[in-house]
Amino acid sequence: MTANRGLALFRFWFALLGFVAVLFQFLHLVQNVPGAKAGNYFSYFTIESNIIAFVTLATAGWYAWKGSSPRWLELLRGAATVYMTITGITYSLLLSDVDVNTPIPWINVVLHYTIPTVMVIDWLVDLVRTRIPVRTSLVWLSFPMLYLAYSLVRGPIVDWYPYPFLDPRAAGYGTVAVMSVLIALGAFAFAVVAALSTRLQNRVPHAAARPAEVDPAARSI
Repeated sequence: MTANRGLALFRFWFALLGFVAVLFQFLHLVQNVPGAKAGNYFSYFTIESNIIAFVTLATAGWYAWKGSSPRWLELLRGAATVYMTITGITYSLLLSDVDVNTPIPWINVVLHYTIPTVMVIDWLVDLVRTRIPVRTSLVWLSFPMLYLAYSLVRGPIVDWYPYPFLDPRAAGYGTVAVMSVLIALGAFAFAVVAALSTRLQNRVPHAAARPAEVDPAARSI
């Protein structure tokens, strides 16, 4: 793999943007919102997935600069893309009119729209060279499932839930269970699509795979 400085700079820029957005929002809440707690802020899936995303972008940018792409990084990119897709679509469908502690407009746009879109674009323009089996991609769902368990266990302890559809005090555990299953099915679909997309790379001819051209002078021998 040859170095791709343009792709590296693209990743560095959006990694920095995501980092600044998460940090600036946290500082704003701590300084301006009475009772704001770091534990609650970092318990939003949006924040956690964005942290995974900008760490992944920065790491992938470094490897793109050097011209390499280890297998573990390809799997990490796939996971981050799935998590940010969950963030973007869930916010758009369920949370666009809900207070999720992102009151600053530009930060809200960056965390819920920009970085999710960037992760999908980055995945598609730099598809991994080795196919990722669907069964392997299902490992990516471990984090969302652990997040769900964490939120439901922590909620009663601190009397706070990050999202209305995870709050059993409003509509009961039945509604929470239904919404959790629907989001889990969506996450499953995203993981499968991401894995299947890696098959497209095998259909793209690489320069190294093209037959060598025969020297015209050699044809007359």
